[in-house]
Amino acid sequence: QVQLVESGGASVQVGGSLRLSCAASGSISRINVMGWYRQPPGKQREAVAVSTTGVSTNYADSVKGRFTISRDNANHTIYLQMNSLKPEDTAVYYCYARILRVGVWYDYWGQGTQVTVSS
Repeated sequence: QVQLVESGGASVQVGGSLRLSCAASGSISRINVMGWYRQPPGKQREAVAVSTTGVSTNYADSVKGRFTISRDNANHTIYLQMNSLKPEDTAVYYCYARILRVGVWYDYWGQGTQVTVSS
């Protein structure tokens, strides 16, 4: 079994910073994609930043220049550094990973962590 465990969500003021962490554990052969999605209140889930191993990282236009992904591939961990936070960044943030297990690719999601930005 594989688990994604997130941490780092909190309530912050406008202009503040947060760092989210997500660690994948379990029977993992390889991770192809790791990233972050978010679901604002009353809205659909959207991609924030997605990293394809050894290829590229793509950011939503709304977070470019403010958010940065980093990965610790040896420990199957991904981080999301969020700076200059805005009220519209308020959402539940979900970690995502596409993981190879016993020759099959699976999609996994974390349980979500709340980020609230207030003025």
